[in-house]
Amino acid sequence: KWLDANMLKGGLTYADAITTVSGTYAWEIQTPEYGEDLDAHLRYHSGKLRGIVNGIDYDIWNPATDPRLANNYDLGNVLTEKRKNKKALQEELGLEVDDGKFVIGLVSRLTNQKGLDLVNEILPQLIDGNTQIVILGTGDAQYEDSFRYYENAYKGQVCSNIMYDETRAHHIYAGADALLVPSRFEPCGLTQLIAMHYGDIPIVRETGGLKDTVEPYNEFTNWGNGFTFDRYESGLLLDAINRAKTLYFTNRWCWDEMVQRNMDKDVSWESSARQYRDLYVDLTR
Repeated sequence: KWLDANMLKGGLTYADAITTVSGTYAWEIQTPEYGEDLDAHLRYHSGKLRGIVNGIDYDIWNPATDPRLANNYDLGNVLTEKRKNKKALQEELGLEVDDGKFVIGLVSRLTNQKGLDLVNEILPQLIDGNTQIVILGTGDAQYEDSFRYYENAYKGQVCSNIMYDETRAHHIYAGADALLVPSRFEPCGLTQLIAMHYGDIPIVRETGGLKDTVEPYNEFTNWGNGFTFDRYESGLLLDAINRAKTLYFTNRWCWDEMVQRNMDKDVSWESSARQYRDLYVDLTR
């Protein structure tokens, strides 16, 4: 491999600045695990490397104006109106219609990178009579097949949509209580940002942009905006989901406060665009 030219390496060398899409990822790519053999080079150029988190397009992703939703809602009425979207989602997907169920959404490419091997391992342990799981995506045949199997095994509790359907994605964000993003690595990730804006609580692995955008819930201070786990292990994912379920069923008031905190958080392009503009202005001096 030392005989090959690497255009990216040349670009990194001669660039005035290097950006990636989150601060944690900017640090991660300087390690052998994430650096794809360029980690030493990135460490050498770390002085001009920085991460700026992505935003989401509020014209497309906004529960107050989203034309695809059964019921529009905003920060002021999320606690009542979101329930109507949950009911509509359950009816659409043939799930047991019950406002008391904890609905977990997963909108993702079905690949190892997205942590689907972890989800696959623990999914049967999530089915407890109080939980429903909605999956949307396509990808590796092993995951497509296993999630189809789980839907058949747990009719009315699991729905696997092995497809990509933009409208259904909007319905899941609006109807779910929590959204899983257990990625092996994730430069930024948009699903957790969309989830927060739609009043879902993200359950994520602490990597890349997921770590930068989701602050783990602290039951002692009643602060944070999601549930997280660190090492890439299915048991830790299961633990994070169970912590979320416990809060949802035993302290709904604190859960609802977190929902409202998430909807109040600015995850648009405003802040990110400002940081890019400042970077470009600095470079032109």
